[in-house]
Amino acid sequence: MSSLPNCPQCGSEYTYEDGGLFVCPECGHEWSRDSGPEDEDGASTVTDANGNTLTDGDTVTVIKDLKIKGSSSVVKVGTKVKNIRLVEGDHNIDCRIDGIGAMKLKSEFVKKA
Repeated sequence: MSSLPNCPQCGSEYTYEDGGLFVCPECGHEWSRDSGPEDEDGASTVTDANGNTLTDGDTVTVIKDLKIKGSSSVVKVGTKVKNIRLVEGDHNIDCRIDGIGAMKLKSEFVKKA
């Protein structure tokens, strides 16, 4: 029998895996396998590619060329992004990139500047 994590919301040990998510049958909470650790307020901690903790207002640098869906544009490696906002979801950084506009980025493709 595999060892599944307890529910981060209610602490239940009866969690199960559904696709890429863990589900708690007692409180209904769902979380992903790659979701970061939670702080004392219950909000998940967002980390960059090097493991540094990110916060709202940080400046980050893109570490990989990122194709923009629905466009022929590319966010080049080394692009500096200022004043990020952290959000919940698959793409956990909201930002504005000069010359491109509003974007959502995954924290695994940036490093803290």
